[in-house]
Amino acid sequence: MIEHLRNALKERQIQRINDSKMKISAVLVPVFFKAGQYHLLFIQRTERVKNHKGQISFPGGAYEKTDGLLLNTALREAEEEIGLAPKNVEVLGELDDTPTTTSNYIISPFVGVIPYPYAFKLDKWETEELIEAPIIALLDKNCFSESITIQNGEEIDTYFFKYGDRSIWGATAKILKQFLEIYNGI
Repeated sequence: MIEHLRNALKERQIQRINDSKMKISAVLVPVFFKAGQYHLLFIQRTERVKNHKGQISFPGGAYEKTDGLLLNTALREAEEEIGLAPKNVEVLGELDDTPTTTSNYIISPFVGVIPYPYAFKLDKWETEELIEAPIIALLDKNCFSESITIQNGEEIDTYFFKYGDRSIWGATAKILKQFLEIYNGI
């Protein structure tokens, strides 16, 4: 499955967003194998962070000039937020840039395989907890819903994933939707 996912990501054209008024950022979409099935790892952000308080997201954050590449941003932020060493991530590829609608970021998501089990070390300022979700559960049609919202006079597709008692929405849901479409197609 991992090799198929790597090839599917490599063969596609990445959609880029270039907007100098927006801040650039990157996230890691961590994939791991546990109990006979593939999972995704999410974090729940604390109420102390500046943006996206309490939301479920992938580990990631704002680009810093010292990162050089957006991939390095995703890896640095994953190490800061959950203690995942970059050397323990096998990067498979990249998804399309995704804008946030409220905090003015462009997110570049990178898909990577991580080891399991792993001795994660959470940054308690930023990360409330880790959430492990089996990909098969996220593919369940009853898990997903969508709607259209109006923001600044424009119609915006809004996606929601329900996993247990948790809601994944916003840019994370857009990234997740694209990942699942690619995963489901292989």
